Amino acid sequence: MKHILTLCVGNICRSPIAEALLKQQFPEKTIWSAGLGALVGNPADPLSIEVAAAHGLDLSAHRAQQLVGWMCQSAELILVMEQGHKTEVEQLYPLVRGKVFRLGELGKFDIADPYRQPKAAFRNRLRPYRPRRGRLGPAHPATGLICRTPLSYPFQALMALPLYPIRRLG
Repeated sequence: MKHILTLCVGNICRSPIAEALLKQQFPEKTIWSAGLGALVGNPADPLSIEVAAAHGLDLSAHRAQQLVGWMCQSAELILVMEQGHKTEVEQLYPLVRGKVFRLGELGKFDIADPYRQPKAAFRNRLRPYRPRRGRLGPAHPATGLICRTPLSYPFQALMALPLYPIRRLG
């Protein structure tokens, strides 16, 4: 899997952070982000930039872009923040079915939009991953990887994707 798209609504908060996290862990992969209703050309939200920087991520060059067909065709994996995003992108581009997954898929949760909320809402979406020793979770549906748990914080779901694999299934 070489091409990964992260997707939210405005492409200024959640998906840019997810993109930066994935790029940090997988520098050899092509990773980009977009929005279903992007604030095209806008930089990442100032609080997203601040919270990401505190975790060693640089969002300063990010500019929001609207989801378009070529992105869906090029991506081998599309990671969305909410179940509604998955439904919408699959309705807009039916051929993406089977490669669209919620970041919170393993924990069965959505990653709520922190836009126009206090700084704490942004921090809560970007908690450091702290696996419990010896705990294993279910295989991720897109990667077939067994991942560490628990997934109690939203971005732990991202961190548990192929970033901390235990072993591949069959």
